Amino acid sequence: MSLIPWRNKAGGNGNGSLSHVAELRTEMDRLFDSFLRDPFAGMGDGFGQLKAWAPALDIAEDEKEVTVRAEVPGVDPKDLDLTVQGDQLVISGEKKESSEKKDKDFYHVESRYGSFRRSVQLPPGTDSQNVTADYANGVLTVKLQKTPAVAPKKVEVKVS
Repeated sequence: MSLIPWRNKAGGNGNGSLSHVAELRTEMDRLFDSFLRDPFAGMGDGFGQLKAWAPALDIAEDEKEVTVRAEVPGVDPKDLDLTVQGDQLVISGEKKESSEKKDKDFYHVESRYGSFRRSVQLPPGTDSQNVTADYANGVLTVKLQKTPAVAPKKVEVKVS
């Protein structure tokens, strides 16, 4: 049996409304309390099905290009599909992973599989024809060049 400390969460600033910091603390307390009661809530749909897996993305932009990195460990590069549709980069694919262990006293098999799809809104001026993609160590790196007309122009300030 675990004990959860009781806190008076009815605080306030005298007129019945909580300050922004107090509201944030109340919300954080509620989230932690719900996690401690049921740490696996929200991971499924209530019928034993896990939510779809989606790779984490890192997006960086400079004057010349947009770089998107997707963490796709265990995904075969042949099962990845990249498309640029208008001003969106779409990364989709399928993860198929299984492990099997046998011994004279036991047999254990685990399988993880499922498809995913992530969309990235591209900034204006991204050249959809000049795209490269590399896969190494479970990380997909997509580089999209920008058109020269979009490169920022430095304006000199004249002193009169």
